Amino acid sequence: MRKMGIDYGTKNVGIAFTDEGGVMAFPHSVIPNNTKLQETLEQLIAEKQVAEIVMGHSLDRDGKPNAIHAAVESLMMDLTLSIGIPIHLQPEQYTSQEAKRIQGKNDQIDASAAAIILNSYIERNAN
Repeated sequence: MRKMGIDYGTKNVGIAFTDEGGVMAFPHSVIPNNTKLQETLEQLIAEKQVAEIVMGHSLDRDGKPNAIHAAVESLMMDLTLSIGIPIHLQPEQYTSQEAKRIQGKNDQIDASAAAIILNSYIERNAN
């Protein structure tokens, strides 16, 4: 069962997918956050036959919703209504910084952050 990870940002959105068994996540791409975002996500979901989505849960240092939180919830609602597969939230604090530490700064940081979010979700739910 393939899963998709999403690291939502105001300018770019990182995308990751698991292998077909849903065991390990891999960075896929970084797409622009524009008016075609939902359409692009739906195409990727169909193309990769995604059964579940894991989105980064954007909170501040105190665990309270930050400025991006409302946009993440809105996208979750829109995707739920259009495709009807389960969407889960996974804490995403410092995933971009972790991705930069691991691979250095480049244009695929958001995709790597999405893979970190997705792998965290998989590990948390493995037991």
